[in-house]
Amino acid sequence: MTTYDIPTEQWAQVVEAPGGPAVYKKIPVPSPGPDEVLINVKYSGVCHTDLHAMKGDWPIPTKIPLVGGHEGAGIVVKKGSLVADDIKLGDAAGIKWLNGSCLSCSFCQQSDEPLCQSALLSGYTVDGSFQQYAIAKAAHIARIPEGVDLEEVAPVLCAGITVYKGLKESGVRPGQWVAVVGAGGGLGSMAVQYAKAMGVHVIGIDGGSEKGESVKKLGGSAYVDFMASKDLVEEVKAATPDGLGPHAVLLLAVSEKPFQQATEYVRSRGAVVCIGLPAGAYLKAPVFDTVLRMITIKGSYVGNRQDTAEALDFFQRGLIKVPYKTVGLSQLGEVYQMMEEGKIVGRYVVDTSK
Repeated sequence: MTTYDIPTEQWAQVVEAPGGPAVYKKIPVPSPGPDEVLINVKYSGVCHTDLHAMKGDWPIPTKIPLVGGHEGAGIVVKKGSLVADDIKLGDAAGIKWLNGSCLSCSFCQQSDEPLCQSALLSGYTVDGSFQQYAIAKAAHIARIPEGVDLEEVAPVLCAGITVYKGLKESGVRPGQWVAVVGAGGGLGSMAVQYAKAMGVHVIGIDGGSEKGESVKKLGGSAYVDFMASKDLVEEVKAATPDGLGPHAVLLLAVSEKPFQQATEYVRSRGAVVCIGLPAGAYLKAPVFDTVLRMITIKGSYVGNRQDTAEALDFFQRGLIKVPYKTVGLSQLGEVYQMMEEGKIVGRYVVDTSK
């Protein structure tokens, strides 16, 4: 039987007060409960949600002190007494945003466990993956296929699953068109690829030529630069063959304005799917136009366990290449600064050993 020498202390990034900053310090290594596993986190993706958690600007309160992070890829090194035999020490596993749920409410029973009223959220209501050893409920860990690169797969555990779920929720079909707002960022870079892998044409919307080059390189059919565009609505429509606009819009933006524009360029009977969560933002759409054009406006949260398995399968088959840069866990504050300045293209991953 495989055993691991688990230390009593570890390095972590800890938010000690609402608003931050995160402090790089040593903390105790936690011990898993009966239905939990302890994962030696090797790498963790950095999500814009982590910045919101540190700043405390969402309406859901965070735990304090808080270890952020919810894209942790690592190895199971200890498990509780009630954990099933199909999870073994040494298995590759991922810590997702949904750390655990009750598994018995009406939402959990219908595979909508992210909507569980008792959900535990990694790096938000429970400590997450910006530490070397983290705990997760065994029923909700991501089962990372053998041989998959842990460094590269880490961002899939939130960004990949989230955009894949959003595409499913949009109802867009092979041969149709989807506009991805925020296409040059971490979620957007994967949304472009998942859409392409699903046979869907992508119009990327973002700011700057560097992000445009990234979108085209990842398989986008068209790119609209909102910083240079004189009429974004008409340019997005014109990017589709018949000029009627995309069949769906994925809103991954971190500011409010794109949420107000989307119904203007989505085609009739199209779907606008809200995924990004700008602090304090509101949706606005004209009722008359929404009704007569039969537009659907909906939200899409993180995926369930089946969505997770499907998203990882796309990655394992080589259909998703994560554009990322790796820095040490000790440099997390610098990544947050670049996020605030809008300078990140793709995704950042932190190596917990540095």
